[in-house]
Amino acid sequence: MAGAATVVCLQQLKGILGLDHFTHSTDIVSVMRSVFTQTHQWKWESGVLGCCFLFFLIITKYFSKKRPKFFWISAMAPLTSVILGSILVYLTHAEKHGVQVIGNLKKGLNPLSITDLVLVPPHMAIAIKTGIVTGVIALAEGIAVGRSFSMFKHYHIDGNKEMIAIGMMNIVGSCTSCYLTTGPFSRSAVNYNAGCKTAVSNIVMALAVMMTLLFLTPLFHYTPLVVLSAIIISAMLGLIDYDAAIHLWKVDKFDFIVCMSAYIGVVFSSVEVGLVIAVAISLLRVLLFVARPKTFVLGNIPDSRIYRNVEQYTNTCNVPGVLILEIDAPIYFANSNYLRERITRWIDEEEDRIKSSGETSLQYVILNLTAVGNIDTSGISMIDEVKKTIERRGLKLVLANPGSEVMKKLNKSELISKIGQEWIYLTVGEAVGACNYMLHTSKPEGTLKDESADSTWNV
Repeated sequence: MAGAATVVCLQQLKGILGLDHFTHSTDIVSVMRSVFTQTHQWKWESGVLGCCFLFFLIITKYFSKKRPKFFWISAMAPLTSVILGSILVYLTHAEKHGVQVIGNLKKGLNPLSITDLVLVPPHMAIAIKTGIVTGVIALAEGIAVGRSFSMFKHYHIDGNKEMIAIGMMNIVGSCTSCYLTTGPFSRSAVNYNAGCKTAVSNIVMALAVMMTLLFLTPLFHYTPLVVLSAIIISAMLGLIDYDAAIHLWKVDKFDFIVCMSAYIGVVFSSVEVGLVIAVAISLLRVLLFVARPKTFVLGNIPDSRIYRNVEQYTNTCNVPGVLILEIDAPIYFANSNYLRERITRWIDEEEDRIKSSGETSLQYVILNLTAVGNIDTSGISMIDEVKKTIERRGLKLVLANPGSEVMKKLNKSELISKIGQEWIYLTVGEAVGACNYMLHTSKPEGTLKDESADSTWNV
């Protein structure tokens, strides 16, 4: 939204500087080139007038924000600016000194155009091609703008209803000489900053425009274009949320990178490019999370049966002879190889640590599958390979709290029978208890199966 607001502000430089010719591109490079290659055409009168009204609009908005009971001052500021600007131009004849005005407006409403519709080739084919492209762009812009503003007021946007509304609006509009339209960003921002709350504001606005076209167009002859530009810029400035960007930087650097990438893409190219960049980076992040899930060692919090990440809780204690690992993501083909290598590395590091410290040798590896919501065949094969690797080292694999979906697939693949139902537990605490029991009693596995049947899963 900040990028689109910046683009709209840059486009208003034409009105602020009183330029007759301006680029149709929206990127900042083209706009700046168009501005600075026409320095000889800048109208200082227009610039001064625009800065004054922009300052007035910003001050009224700031005052209403500090004193909420005077909200009407900010709401009336745009209309007041138009009236004062028109009176000033009329009294000083500023239109003769470089200040552009609206000029003569054609009075009346658009004529009906339903009789002008041509539904035969080759016009029909051209209309379909153009309609599909413009329709997709209009819908994307309208829904994106609607969702952006919905975040400010905390309401829900239904994409289907938005599409139906925009479609019906353009169907009816095509019968009354209207051009293709959508939920425009600049007008939505002006509406938002004026304090409008519901869709009734659009009805009031439509009636006001209709009355203006029918009866009041001569009054707008002397309205300076620079005032309209100042109104749009003041509305756009309120949509550039610096605090949100700073908050993203403090909370999540990657989210800040996505935000700034989208902003740079919009400002230096177009809204479409900015959205594509943001979506691409977000998808890359998702793929990285899936392909490189977090795995960490769990330790026991003293005087409890609770087990947590040893890096997060530094007061945790290692369980002698037992390595507890947690996998923090579903296991798919994209991350199965990485997880197999990571688990093997954890085991190597634990064995090296035990050798250097002289503690009890490693006997059991517990995999906490609480966060594993799903698993595919590659993941099942990975667990089977990890089991074989662990057993070749003389260790035993134990599973803790696998979900229902995981259990179904492990059961169908017959991996449960290979691991043994007696080595699958509801909690990490129960799994550690069983391992400690075996370490201290040195009972054969068959004895453990009988004594811990109440704690195992029923498959």
